[in-house]
Amino acid sequence: MNMMRGALLGLVLAMPAAAEETIDLTVASSHPTVVPWVGMIQTHFMAKTDEILAQTGNYKIAWNEAFGGQLYKANATLTSVEEGVTDIGWVFSFLEQAKLPLSQGSSNAPFATSNPPVLLDVMQSLIDTNDAFREEWESHNLKVLGLTATDLYDFYLKEPIAGIDDLNGRKISAPGVLGNWLRGTGANAVDGALTTYYTDVQTGVSDGVLSLALGALPIKLYEVAPYIARFDGGTVFSGAVAINRDSWDGLPEEVQNAMIEAGAYYTKAHGQDLVDRHEFALNKMVELGATIIPMPEGETAKWVAKLPNIVEDWAAPLEARGVPAKAFLAAYMDGLRAAGEKPARDWDK
Repeated sequence: MNMMRGALLGLVLAMPAAAEETIDLTVASSHPTVVPWVGMIQTHFMAKTDEILAQTGNYKIAWNEAFGGQLYKANATLTSVEEGVTDIGWVFSFLEQAKLPLSQGSSNAPFATSNPPVLLDVMQSLIDTNDAFREEWESHNLKVLGLTATDLYDFYLKEPIAGIDDLNGRKISAPGVLGNWLRGTGANAVDGALTTYYTDVQTGVSDGVLSLALGALPIKLYEVAPYIARFDGGTVFSGAVAINRDSWDGLPEEVQNAMIEAGAYYTKAHGQDLVDRHEFALNKMVELGATIIPMPEGETAKWVAKLPNIVEDWAAPLEARGVPAKAFLAAYMDGLRAAGEKPARDWDK
């Protein structure tokens, strides 16, 4: 009997272990990895997925990386994931106003919060519970895995200003919907993105940029726009790390679960990173030659008061098409207030 047991044990030990299956996936972006939330796709989303899968050894991802506009530019982040140009990519919602209208809600209700982790928690809750918001993304043949937000907005300028009134007549680059933040100020919005800002200012297309510190630092915007008029404008939702739905449906459940967990990890880490690195980025730009111009007390409130009712201009056409923009806005603002935030303007009231 012992001999038989020994023979069986030897046979089991001699059998090869279950083979690890390798899955090929392309991950891409329009922006370079020096932009923090793009770099964190590597360091957090991909790395966490790998870490989780390594616990069982059943699957391994062979990542084909195409960051920094290798496959597509900033104006094609949605369609490139939707059509399978890449399996996974960061979708820049600012530039997708027609296809992702509800995703513009926070940008059309600005200065509602300066707390990125809270904003991301509220947006995640809306993705989970608001059918219209979730379907807005899923209708483009993709699944959302992680969310992104911005740090706080300031003006990066060729020439200094003393206050918001001094922007009158200046050309200011801003991405898509954020051009609305210039309405009432007398400034002229020039459509752009982090990938175009440096050249826009350098060549005179614009006199400055409405941007965020964590984006301005890596693109060296301070070299051409060295004056930072500090308003500490609020944080807003900016997009998502998403996967093509056909690619997603072809993945084993274990890999899907790993990516869901990794996406949640990415979102949380990204939100805290925005907080931790905002001041660091501003200080670093000063070290590198920029000049920060603190705005007078109440100047941000003065800016907010200049704005027309931009949220109504956003919501009314959507409501006419049957898109529940006002209900979405109310849920967003209520979520912020429930978390203790005090919006500078009650856009839903």
